[in-house]
Amino acid sequence: MDPDDMLFSPAGVAALRSALTRANFTSNGIAGRLGSQATGGMARNDFRAALRATEDRDPLATLIRLFVCEQTEPYEAVATALAPLPIKEALAGGLVERHGDGLRMGLDLEPYGDDWWVLADAPASTHPGRALQAEHVLGIGGATQTLIGATVRQPVETALDLGTGSGIQALHLATHARRVTATDLSERALRFAATTAALNGQDWELLRGDLIAPVAGRRFDLVVSNPPFVVGPGTTTHVYRDSGRVGDAIAAELAAAAPDLLTEGGTMQYLANWVHVAGEDWAERVAGWFAGSGLDAWVIQREVADPMAYVNLWLSDVGETTSPERMAEWLDWFDAHKVEAIGFGIVSLRRSGHDNPVVRVEELRQLVEAPLGDRVADWFDRQEWLRVRDTDALLAARYRSAADLQLRQEATMGDEGWSVDRQVLAMPRGLRWTEEIDPIVLALVGGADGRLPLRDQLALLATAHDVPPGELAEAAGPIVAHLVERGFVEPVVE
Repeated sequence: MDPDDMLFSPAGVAALRSALTRANFTSNGIAGRLGSQATGGMARNDFRAALRATEDRDPLATLIRLFVCEQTEPYEAVATALAPLPIKEALAGGLVERHGDGLRMGLDLEPYGDDWWVLADAPASTHPGRALQAEHVLGIGGATQTLIGATVRQPVETALDLGTGSGIQALHLATHARRVTATDLSERALRFAATTAALNGQDWELLRGDLIAPVAGRRFDLVVSNPPFVVGPGTTTHVYRDSGRVGDAIAAELAAAAPDLLTEGGTMQYLANWVHVAGEDWAERVAGWFAGSGLDAWVIQREVADPMAYVNLWLSDVGETTSPERMAEWLDWFDAHKVEAIGFGIVSLRRSGHDNPVVRVEELRQLVEAPLGDRVADWFDRQEWLRVRDTDALLAARYRSAADLQLRQEATMGDEGWSVDRQVLAMPRGLRWTEEIDPIVLALVGGADGRLPLRDQLALLATAHDVPPGELAEAAGPIVAHLVERGFVEPVVE
């Protein structure tokens, strides 16, 4: 790795890693030093207990005060904590900066996982009044964590992180991919990513360019992206959020690029915002991005914001809340294009190699059992199982109801006692789907114990409910396919 590609020299990175390791400046090390009360307080930006527990200013205490509690610390204490990294190189690389009589954090150095560290630009809150630069490199935020949790974590040969930023997605990819490639439009971001990789003993291929341009003509087994997905008039002020594309075009652009990026069986997952246009079905509009792609697609909308809240969020994110002109420009664009809301979600694509790809676009706002990536992988597996089975094959299969499946009933008290108004199947784990059902479907799911083929089970149900067997069998195919897709029942694999 070229020394010019990193924030510090290779020797400096090795020295910084040595200092952090020696001080035990890790997530577990910090928690062990501070205890649960102080650690919990820091998560709420309450540093009082942590500061009391680190008054002795040994190396670990100094690093906690400096990089976690965002304090200005004595020069000598910081130099001792960072040794053998020369304080001169720490200053030159921006890791720390002079402030008053001491030093304070210049960059965000975050212990992550069991023994990783991630380098990023310091958040705006660290240096009040200092505007974020155009090539500001984000640390570990909510969107970052969402994609980390949603990514399918299966062993692959090649993985690609589009728009790597500080390199956090690539850091995770390297745990289950033999080769990792990461791209970014920002040269500054790539320097951070290169330093994060070296600091954690990893080696990635880092390429500069806009979106997929640096990897044109190449294919990967897994592609992830937390792109600059903010929607609006196409104005670019901060590269981490603004793509320069108008509206939600970057999400559609990634969808169009996916078929040529993926190997057979490959998966692509990315975060996206999309507009809800008055008079249009947002789900149909988003589904149109994947028409003719040949890819299975599962798009999950997790949040929806109104235009005013959306603009306020992103202006405050970069400290532009005092810019009425910028707000007016953004809101006027939404009004002109009849945007009534903005959705946020996760796009998961699979190059399955079939002529009949499945496209699902839906809301999933309920709390999902982590990690979501396992649920995404299961969903694609269920689609594959269903795709190669016609109605006769579905009827010949045996099924078992999902573990911990619950039945919830709503009833009204009348003159003759309780009358059931609706019955709902609920999954307390996994994706936590709920599904309103009728008595026959309830009996079908209740009888799915894995012993009888569905055809035999339906014959028993037809007799019990006085329904013609052929009529019930004809209706059962789509119903069972839906129950399998949702995971309410699972096929028994021979």
